[in-house]
Amino acid sequence: MRFVLATYGSRGDVEPMAGLAVRLRALGARVRVCAPPDFAELLDDSGVPLSPVGWPIHALATGAVPGKAGLSDIAAELTAMAYEAVTGAAEGPAAVVATGSFPAVAGARAAAEKLGVPYVYTSLSPCYLPSSHHPPLRRPGQVIPPEVTGNRELWDLHAENTEALFGETINTHRASVGLPPVSGVRDHVFTGHPLLAADPVLGPWQETPELDVTQTGAWIRPDERPLPAGLETFLAAGPKPVYVGFGSMLIRDANAQEASRAVIEAVRTQGRRVLLGSGWADLTAIDDRDDCFVVGEVNQQALFPRVAAVVHHGGAGTTATAARAGAPQVIVPQVADQPYWAGRVTDLGIGTEHTGPTPTTDSLSAALKIVLAPETAARATDVAGTIRTDGADQAAKLLLDMIGRSESAPSAD
Repeated sequence: MRFVLATYGSRGDVEPMAGLAVRLRALGARVRVCAPPDFAELLDDSGVPLSPVGWPIHALATGAVPGKAGLSDIAAELTAMAYEAVTGAAEGPAAVVATGSFPAVAGARAAAEKLGVPYVYTSLSPCYLPSSHHPPLRRPGQVIPPEVTGNRELWDLHAENTEALFGETINTHRASVGLPPVSGVRDHVFTGHPLLAADPVLGPWQETPELDVTQTGAWIRPDERPLPAGLETFLAAGPKPVYVGFGSMLIRDANAQEASRAVIEAVRTQGRRVLLGSGWADLTAIDDRDDCFVVGEVNQQALFPRVAAVVHHGGAGTTATAARAGAPQVIVPQVADQPYWAGRVTDLGIGTEHTGPTPTTDSLSAALKIVLAPETAARATDVAGTIRTDGADQAAKLLLDMIGRSESAPSAD
């Protein structure tokens, strides 16, 4: 049995697919991942072949792709690039599992239709899926008419806006590859039976008439890499530090030096050592004091149980890894589903949401006082024992069973 897993986005979109790929391969399936070229090393380390999709995500996010400033141009090319990557990777009967950027997922669905194979949409966060229990995420600058107040009405508006943004682009591409047009592109891409790859404690799904959702738990890629020797030395040299890192995020309204100074001084005001994850925000030391250490990309599964708290952007993967490690969290949300995860860690009592997207010494220090309190640490430890670790395994078994039943079903001819 063969699967093509397609995504276009940051590391938080690719890691879950790598986790699923590892489990599918362990169960005897053949797997190829279509993802941005930035993640060739990650997938190679997982033993999973990569079919590159589109531009490097870092270049696109930082405006380093010439002539790609308009949403319509980017969406049209991403749809076509994902379609081409998936059809090129299929090599015979396959099922397509997709997540990430909406235009890219639309291209993956079109590829599955053209190939005549099953397609499964996956959300990494409950807040992306239509439900009467919660409103949709607001786009930056979006104005909601005052008469639109209920969750269902807000999701209807979300469907209309998605159609206005992407409907023509997606249908133009479908026509170019010989597929009929679709109406209601959001529901077409999401389908009526999506998977939800999120932990049921961290991101619970409430049953709703809108969708038949199967929640599997988060898809975690086991990371066996040792921590760098210099980091091990730093960890052993004193009390647990506070880790601060924003992954594949730039810090809004702050340059690297400003952000670095703010977070380092905030941690120092709490009498703690600081461990900086440089990331796309380019966090760096501001002096030569030995209470600060800077690391690049690192095994968070091994690191987070050894820190006093984690300050991060609120990506689904980082949130789950910190929760699983029992590390209290300060989330400084920037975009997308990050405010949702910030709200969840606050509601669970395992951390707090930072006020605003740009940390200052005073604002981050105030948040750290909350998460470094003994009661927050105790609550984080309690919740850690409830976080599922078998989400990717559950999803792999479900997909193998689903595709097996599909292949064995009698033909309608």
